[in-house]
Amino acid sequence: MDRLKNRADFLRAARGIRRVVGAVTLEICPTPSKDRQAQDRQTKDCHPRVGFTASRKVGNAVTRNRAKRRLRAAAAQLLPLLGRGGHDYVLVARGTTVARTFTALLSDITGALNAAHRKLDATAGEPHA
Repeated sequence: MDRLKNRADFLRAARGIRRVVGAVTLEICPTPSKDRQAQDRQTKDCHPRVGFTASRKVGNAVTRNRAKRRLRAAAAQLLPLLGRGGHDYVLVARGTTVARTFTALLSDITGALNAAHRKLDATAGEPHA
């Protein structure tokens, strides 16, 4: 999986589809065509890109880093199976991300992914104005 590192990528994902489930917020948007083409040249297929963030509301630096580590571990398990190529995913830690059991965190992310993909499919079928 490729990582999102630029602020512009995070802001674009924030303007996309957002789903809040339990201890995680998921933001998803299509990968821009220029980035998708560069990725295709390197790997011959398009993988999902993922980014992680935790605001100061989550806690101090130690707590934020722990929350992001947990999100990275969960994403490493789930996104290769459930993620769609050509899309950017941002997982945002919430205050309860650190205290949540890992199984429940996986369940939250799975639910958010399924809900976001349903919304994405619904909007893809609509005619563009």
